[in-house]
Amino acid sequence: MNSKEPCKSELQEEFKERMDYNELLNCMRCGFCLPSCPTYVETNRNEAASPRGRIALIKGVVDGLIEPDSQFENQLNQCLGCRACEPVCPSGVRYGHLLEEARDIIEQKKTRSIIVRFIRWLTFKQLFPYKSRLIKLNGLIWFYQKSGLQKLVRKSGFLSILPTSLRQMEKILPDIPAPKEMKHRERYLKSETSRKKTVAFFSGCLMDTMFLNTNQSTLRLLQKVGCDIIIPDLQVCCGALHGHSGEKEQAKQLAKKNIQAFEKLEVDWIVVNAGGCGGYLVDYGHLLKDNQDFAERAKKFAGKVKDISEVLVELDFHKMDLQLSNQVVTYQDSCHLRNVMNSSAAPRTLLKSIKGLSYKELKESDRCCGSAGIYNLVQEEMSLSILDHKMKHVKDIQPQVIVTANPGCLLQMKVGIEREGLRHKIKAVHISDLLLESTKSSLGDHF
Repeated sequence: MNSKEPCKSELQEEFKERMDYNELLNCMRCGFCLPSCPTYVETNRNEAASPRGRIALIKGVVDGLIEPDSQFENQLNQCLGCRACEPVCPSGVRYGHLLEEARDIIEQKKTRSIIVRFIRWLTFKQLFPYKSRLIKLNGLIWFYQKSGLQKLVRKSGFLSILPTSLRQMEKILPDIPAPKEMKHRERYLKSETSRKKTVAFFSGCLMDTMFLNTNQSTLRLLQKVGCDIIIPDLQVCCGALHGHSGEKEQAKQLAKKNIQAFEKLEVDWIVVNAGGCGGYLVDYGHLLKDNQDFAERAKKFAGKVKDISEVLVELDFHKMDLQLSNQVVTYQDSCHLRNVMNSSAAPRTLLKSIKGLSYKELKESDRCCGSAGIYNLVQEEMSLSILDHKMKHVKDIQPQVIVTANPGCLLQMKVGIEREGLRHKIKAVHISDLLLESTKSSLGDHF
């Protein structure tokens, strides 16, 4: 054993102290979760790669029956964290909570190489918690795209030395807004019609920089259905990336800042347009359950979080005159929007209400696309295997448009389109952008 590594008995003791043993025992090993688990399916039914298998491994470590070695850690890391196992579990096991706790225990006890420590420090502590730094980073990408440097780099062949995942990401990056567009934003927007609701908008980190145009589309949609909108200036990253990657304490700090930024606002809902963010925001109650000062405040905050699709349906957006040119569309579920926020019908209701669209249901649309935060970067082989499986179903129905409700899913589906050579036949779009386009098309405007 590396002298820098914690003693295995010490790590086991940490598992014993921190894991919710009653929740581990709730798993009846019935196997209902198996067909819903992408990694179980992709590994030809490897039991250890299933939810009940991973729960058994964690329980084995807690009971002292197995050691928390590299194989144990690798099996936990191979999990997407999509939580598709939760809705089908008859015992209601909160597998996602168990997984995050286990990853956090390992991460806080294990000593990584200096390179890994630096990357994690830079990403989790120095970049995502600070909007101003994300704006600067996106400014560099904007310069890369607009200055001609991108064309030069592509022609030079330099990209060929990068890992496959990074080469693919470079190809499908959205057009980054100019840095000046990301600054000096309005913080209060009035409804375009008579006010029905007052809402707060959770703008996110990547959504409010790299995907700023989609945020703008979302705000316009809210105005069209009668919402006055408040955008708190002090909000920060939701913490999902941290919580899923063994940085739970940092996630808690971000959660506290968000609660403080929103809790004094007199609003009906806190609206979010990224399924991954929303799934983490509604879990703040669990994340801060042991914090005397924030436990109840977190529950109150989480109770107001609502996805944009649910808001639009509730405010009858789908009854408006919506129209697009004739085309076949399909929808890929965001895992956390479906499995944690329990929203799957609303996006489909909205898409089916647009004249000109022919909606075709994607087989296994409820199965993860393989993005899962940074999973497509750190578990590239499994991620691409899952994506290739997904794209087979896409080709079966031959849509012109794949609609998603999460930025990671959007990029992943664009990667799939690139890998299949379908760029000129299929496009992937966020649901907010498509819905706004449908309102303009119905008025005869060009989007």
